[in-house]
Amino acid sequence: MKEATLRAKEAEVAEIQEKIEKSQSVMFLDYRGLNVAEVTELRNKMREAGVEYKVIKNTMIRRAAEKAGIEGLDDVLEGPTAVAFGYADPVAPAKILVDFIEDTKKTSLKGGVLAGKAMSEAEIKNLASLPSKEELIAKMLGSLNAPITGLVMALSGIPRNLVYALNAIKEKKEA
Repeated sequence: MKEATLRAKEAEVAEIQEKIEKSQSVMFLDYRGLNVAEVTELRNKMREAGVEYKVIKNTMIRRAAEKAGIEGLDDVLEGPTAVAFGYADPVAPAKILVDFIEDTKKTSLKGGVLAGKAMSEAEIKNLASLPSKEELIAKMLGSLNAPITGLVMALSGIPRNLVYALNAIKEKKEA
């Protein structure tokens, strides 16, 4: 019985380690004070953004993080901990959690991991203030498109000015 339990725990730690290594960012939340409706709302927002949200024991997270080579989480992993794994967008979990905390004012961020490095609550808030991947792509495309648009406008101005000049000459001759 004891050996089976130990193997099950080792498997769980390995699974958490895999999730940490696969994630672009991992955020830790103290979920105390949240009611069922609020937790459900948070889970739905996470799911929509492609973020996995789970409540995991601190010892399991600590062991998985150590195996993944992440240090500096000892202070973070105290008390009840919910974990948000951001696989596709590293900013998504931070944005969702920061917005949720501002709305509910019931809970707090504990810390996080980005690119294998531990992050403080202040660093997570800075990360959350960054534009999303889609916003950055749109801005980049707009920046790339601006010179071409300017060139087209300048080139289309030549015939337009020519038409105005010809109309002015024609009006002078008629007068």
